[in-house]
Amino acid sequence: MIRTFISLAALAASPLAAQDADPQTDHETTLVVLETTAGDITVALETERAPITSRNFLRYADEDRFDGTVFYRAMHLDWGDPPNGLIQGGTQNDPDRVLDGIAHEPTDQTGLTHTDGALSMARLEPGTATGDFSIMIKDQTGLDAQPASEDANLRAGYAVFGYVVEGMDVVRAIHASPRDPDAGEGWMKGQMLAQPVTIIDVRRVSED
Repeated sequence: MIRTFISLAALAASPLAAQDADPQTDHETTLVVLETTAGDITVALETERAPITSRNFLRYADEDRFDGTVFYRAMHLDWGDPPNGLIQGGTQNDPDRVLDGIAHEPTDQTGLTHTDGALSMARLEPGTATGDFSIMIKDQTGLDAQPASEDANLRAGYAVFGYVVEGMDVVRAIHASPRDPDAGEGWMKGQMLAQPVTIIDVRRVSED
C-alpha cells in the first residue's frame, strides 16, 4: 500500500491558519537537488528543526535510494486559485529501497507548516514514514498537526521537513501533467499521473 495523505474531505474540513514558519531563517538547513526528467528542484531540508525526518531523507539520497523512482501522484484541489494541491513521489514500498519507518515529528513541535513549497512525509500511521514524500502547491495547512482534534490522525498531522527554494515551476509542471482517470484506489482514483516523472538523482548541493 502506498503511504499517502488524508482524504480530500478531511483536508477541506481542516482549514488551519498558517503557523509562523519561514524557510528563510537562520535555522540550519541542508540544500539538496532533485534532478528529474521535468527539470531540477532544489530544496532546503530543515536539519535543525526536523532532524529525524531530514536525516532520513538525506540517507535515502546519499544511498541513491531515490534514484530511478518517480513522482506518481498529483492531487488537484477544487478550491482556491489553481494550481492547488500537491505532488507525491518516492520509493512506493519497493523492498530494495525502503528503510524502517521513522519517528513522527509533528508540526506543533517543529514549528514548521504546510505552506507553498513545503516537503512533507507520506505515511500511514504516525511512525510509518519511509521513502515517500509530497511537495505542497499553495498552502495546505490542514495537514499540520491539530492538537485539539479528537481524531488521532489529524491530531498528529504530517511531518514537514523542508521547503523548495528553486524549481517551483518544475513542481507545478509535474502537477499539471496528465492523470489517468482510472488509476488509483478509493478517493485517490484519478490522481495518478498517466506518465510518472522520473527522479534521476537526488544529491546534496556542493558547497564549492
